[in-house]
Amino acid sequence: MKSGEFEIHDARFKWLMQGNAPLQKITGDCLWAEGPVYFPAADTLIWSDIPNNRMLRWAPGMGVGVFRAPSNYSNGNTRDREGRLVSCEHGARRVTRTEHDGSIVVIASEYEGKRLNSPNDVVVDSHGAIWFTDPDYGIMSDYEGHRAPSEIGRCNVYCVSPDDTHVRLVCDDFVKPNGLAFSPDESLLYIADSAASHDDTAPRHIRVFDVAKDGALRNSRVFVDMPSGVPDGLRLDEHGNVWTSAEDGVHCYAPDGTLLGKILIPEVVANLTFGGLNRDRLFIAATSSLYSVAVSVRGVGR
Repeated sequence: MKSGEFEIHDARFKWLMQGNAPLQKITGDCLWAEGPVYFPAADTLIWSDIPNNRMLRWAPGMGVGVFRAPSNYSNGNTRDREGRLVSCEHGARRVTRTEHDGSIVVIASEYEGKRLNSPNDVVVDSHGAIWFTDPDYGIMSDYEGHRAPSEIGRCNVYCVSPDDTHVRLVCDDFVKPNGLAFSPDESLLYIADSAASHDDTAPRHIRVFDVAKDGALRNSRVFVDMPSGVPDGLRLDEHGNVWTSAEDGVHCYAPDGTLLGKILIPEVVANLTFGGLNRDRLFIAATSSLYSVAVSVRGVGR
């Protein structure tokens, strides 16, 4: 059932949405909007505009401005446990952290002496470890990075512990690993494979793993296959529901994989995040635009 900008597939979705809250368009001045991250201390959202080689910033009452340009074709962003910005840079093929004084620290740029492909999305767990995906989108052309061969020869998922700079391989059987997010208790890690973006026969699904106490990923299984388009960025709410980007908007899945509903967006969605002072505003990066909508559930808070 469709209800304005929402598509309801399960009655539970009604309790997750604010029925009278409209979808709002914040800006439409991007080429490929990605990687939104919210900073509660400043009530500010930062996101990437990859082909324009810049990062943008928005705050209520202050409008949209440039946060960083050039940005090394940054893609995914997150916040660490100290409130610092962590970014994936296609152009420099690295993961960085922006310190509170504005200086930039390189977290990861190589694996076993070989340059990373083009780090795509990133998440920080409650212990401070940094997990990121490394597909080859940023080296396939000069549009979202710099064309180059892959030195590693495959697209992997990695983790960097908070107390060292050692890049640890955690999964090597994805075609194009993309968005990733933990369940509220961090016992599960969800990772999207968006390989169907360039091959209709390739995966277009989200996998879920059990996270062992030593940080190993085990018991891989497909959480959901996307009916069309590809899954990209994803986030979880406080109840363990998975909100993921999709061709026609944002899809919301229950922890058992049931499609609860959709937020219909007139552009292909790349990524999303929960924000606002109560973590109950969904910010949606969709092709040329950034949208937001108030919801009745809070995103995972750590």
